[in-house]
Amino acid sequence: MRNVPYSTDSTVPSASASELIDHALQMNKFEVEKDTIGDIIILPREQAVLMTYYRNNIAHMLVLPSLMAAIVTQHRHISRDVLMEHVNVLYPMLKAELFLRWDRDELPDVIDALANEMQRQGLITLQDDELHINPAHSRTLQLLAAGARETLQRYAITFWLLSANPSINRGTLEKESRTVAQRLSVLHGINAPEFFDKAVFSSLVLTLRDEGYISDSGDAEPAETMKVYQLLAELITSDVRLTIESATQGEG
Repeated sequence: MRNVPYSTDSTVPSASASELIDHALQMNKFEVEKDTIGDIIILPREQAVLMTYYRNNIAHMLVLPSLMAAIVTQHRHISRDVLMEHVNVLYPMLKAELFLRWDRDELPDVIDALANEMQRQGLITLQDDELHINPAHSRTLQLLAAGARETLQRYAITFWLLSANPSINRGTLEKESRTVAQRLSVLHGINAPEFFDKAVFSSLVLTLRDEGYISDSGDAEPAETMKVYQLLAELITSDVRLTIESATQGEG
């Protein structure tokens, strides 16, 4: 964020990571438990909802590098061109949801800058125009990738439902997406009310129409929606994928 800022208006703290953690603990929003290994910092459930405001602010700035990290983590190594293709497919949804500042034609330069910074930090290596995961820092890359996880899960829900029922109308698609998201949040411990927020899914479905996945008549293009779902399915865990896909098995 310091070397490849989101925008010229964005600022980052000068304090160290340890100083930031100490400051956060002084806010009395967290609980600290001790065991024989060390301190465990816990965010109580009632505070988790309040903290979504801060998390959403951070998401705007980190979602693109988080998405890149998720893709590289999954594939272990990937060419810049294929990485760009994946980001290009998902970016319109991210841009609409998080009001991201870049236009599509700016993405190649942004992705190049972020990839070079990830290499500088040792998260990845660049070899023959391919991005490779650096095993020595794979945990850090996974933490960065986690920032995009819930967003990708939401997209996967809607694309799966659309693939399973191409003639579904937009209102039903939004409603069923929220229903599956609520189920996912219960089964997988997602403490974020926006995960199944009506406005989020309404915006997503409108973007799918604008991008041509849904026609004005309501019909979807099954091959295209399944292609995007398969891309998303690779970026979410197998247990989450099973929950999503099992949601439509009882229909018919």
